[in-house]
Order: sequence, then C-alpha cells, then structure tokens
Amino acid sequence: MKADILTQVVLPLSLFIIMLGMGLSLKTNDFTRVLQAPKAMIIGITCQMILLPLIGLALVMAFSLPPELAVGFMILAFCPGGTTSNMFAYLARADVALSVSLTAIISLVTPFTIPLLTALAMEMLMENASQFSIPIGKTMLQLLVITIVPITIGMFLLKKFPGFATKMEKPVKIFSIVLLFIIIAAIVARTWSSMAGFFAQTGLATLALNLISMAAGYGIANAAKLDKRQAATVGIEVGIQNGTMALLVTGTILGNASMAIPAVTYSLLMFATGGIFCWLVNRKR
Repeated sequence: MKADILTQVVLPLSLFIIMLGMGLSLKTNDFTRVLQAPKAMIIGITCQMILLPLIGLALVMAFSLPPELAVGFMILAFCPGGTTSNMFAYLARADVALSVSLTAIISLVTPFTIPLLTALAMEMLMENASQFSIPIGKTMLQLLVITIVPITIGMFLLKKFPGFATKMEKPVKIFSIVLLFIIIAAIVARTWSSMAGFFAQTGLATLALNLISMAAGYGIANAAKLDKRQAATVGIEVGIQNGTMALLVTGTILGNASMAIPAVTYSLLMFATGGIFCWLVNRKR
C-alpha cells in the first residue's frame, strides 16, 4: 500500500475522528470504574496486552509467515480494542460501560506500547531489521496526537458543553463506523486484483487470530466467574482488534505494503465473525 492521500491524510484523519467520538462519550468515572470492577478490568487488560501478542506470535510460527507479513501480523495483535468493539458489545447486549472503559484505558496505553513492541517484533522476526527500523519517539508522538489528543478534546467538550456533546456523540460514532467501511472499501477497490493473494497469504492466520483470541477472552472470563455480560465484553474486546490503528502504523507510519496486508484481511473478516459472536451470545442468553 504505497503512500498517497488515503494513507497520509484520510486514514489519520479518520482515526482522529473515531477517537474524538470516543471522547464525547467518556467521563472521568469511566477510568475510575477500574477500581469499582477491578476483576473484569484486570482480566480484560491482561488478555489484551499479554495473551493477545502471545497468541499472535504462536500463529506467526504456526503459519510460517514471511518476515514482513509476520511483523504486520504482530502489529495487528498489538492494537486491541477500538470503537468497533464498543459497537459489537452493544449489539451483543454485553456490558457496554466495561467495553468503553477497557477501550479508553487501552487507548491511553497503546501509543507507548505499539512502537516499542513493533521494534521488538522487527528485531525478532526480520533477518535484516535495520532496513525496516521504526522511529520509536516519532511514532509515539504521532499516535499520541491521533489518539489521546482527540479523546481529550471529546472529554473536554462533554464536560463543558454536555448538551452539544451528547447530541453529537451518536452521529460522530455512526460517521466513524461508516468512514471505517469507506476506508476498507477504498483499500479493497485499489487492491482488488491482489485481494485473492492477500487472503491466500494471511486470510487463515488473521481469521485464526480473531477466533482464537475471542474464544480465549470469553473462556477465561467465564472461568473467572464473571457474569455473562462481562464475559461477552471481554471476549469482544480481546477478539476484535483495532484494524484502523494497525493500518495507520503499517500503511502510514511505516509505509510498508506487505505489513499492511494482515490488517486489510482482518478488517474484512472481523465484521462477519463479530456479528456471528453477537448472534451466538444473544441466542445462548
């Protein structure tokens, strides 16, 4: 995916708008809720930050992915959560407040963890990592500007102008999801002739990441005796990755077409698997 207006302008702007929409729904007690329901939050964060990368690494080895695809795949595993997971939590009639809180906390952490973990993944998985080094400080700054700044702006608007923020929250979230669909559709349209090759290279691996991480999150939450709504939320938060963030890191910051392939295939598959998970949870309930 070569650098162009889509990767350099539209993708960062869309992520900024998505994070702004998240901020419009966040209050400080969404962050302090971790103290009120520590068990669910600790399980969710641990699964997202530790279990998910381990599953990703195991799948990289199991599918013997080439170095650049392997790094792109790991970057995807380093990008948990996102507003899409909040949408699926709502559709599954899960604990939306827990979903939003997990997404909010993870969104504050990942601008720092993604560059460091990506540099580590390059060192581990690429024979000549020096050719594909990631500027850690610059990447952290870019991710902070695109994620934490709009979240802060949204929270400020909610606090100072609650009526306006409440009125804008739903339209901005809907626009964010539509924008994500448009971006994915534009990438697919541009790379249509290569899509079969993309799925042949990473389709099964990204599907496995999605299904295994979702099942693991849901299973661990049930084993820990969280209630059914919280268990569904943890399953969704662990299983639904932030494909937009992964595309931003691989396609915009690193500008590497091969590394972006796992995020493209994953972003197409997760809507189907997420929808099926929501249907199964509701049917079981």
